[in-house]
Amino acid sequence: MTRVLNTGRREPVSGETRSCVVFLHGYGANGADLLGLADPMGEHLPDTLFVAPDAPEACAGAPFGFQWFPIPWIDGSSEEESMQGMGRAVEDLNAFLDALMVDEDLLPEQVALFGFSQGTMMALHVAPRREDEFAGVVAFSGRLLQPELLADELVSRPQILLVHGDQDDVVPPESLPAAAEALQGAGWKEVYAHIQKGTAHGIAPDGLGVALAFLRDKCGF
Repeated sequence: MTRVLNTGRREPVSGETRSCVVFLHGYGANGADLLGLADPMGEHLPDTLFVAPDAPEACAGAPFGFQWFPIPWIDGSSEEESMQGMGRAVEDLNAFLDALMVDEDLLPEQVALFGFSQGTMMALHVAPRREDEFAGVVAFSGRLLQPELLADELVSRPQILLVHGDQDDVVPPESLPAAAEALQGAGWKEVYAHIQKGTAHGIAPDGLGVALAFLRDKCGF
């Protein structure tokens, strides 16, 4: 049985929903952590609904935060517990996305996932395994988990933008080219990428600008 994800939302500036960005936050944060980006983004994407679910599990290391799945080197969980947690979170997120599209009368090509850190890991795992292709994935400061399984398990190839800070000391910057190589090896003809110069584990103005251009030009928002 899937868990219901508590969700924040910002309505389209225009009052009419033609597209939807789903923010997926990082480890120990919550949906509100990324939902603030809807303010600057909404000015440029006036017909876009922004939603930001909280991850399904309370985070032991952050009393007011949530996690998509445990991280062994942070919380002392086992690799097996981490993988089981991720499997449950994938089911939760897929159920959330299915319900969102029904409730908001959205087609898959009107939906993009916007992940940060652990949220990026979820986005890059879930989107290619969904039968109906999403418009795109914006993937900040994360990594592609289980790249060796991707080619055999993917069923769609949404547009993907990878963004990483070159000073990231949480998720190594090398995760970006590693993800791009795996995606291209699995059949993506183009993978878009941007390096945020002088940026640590975060979303810088230049990265957000590239993400907006990607959503407009490549995803049709």
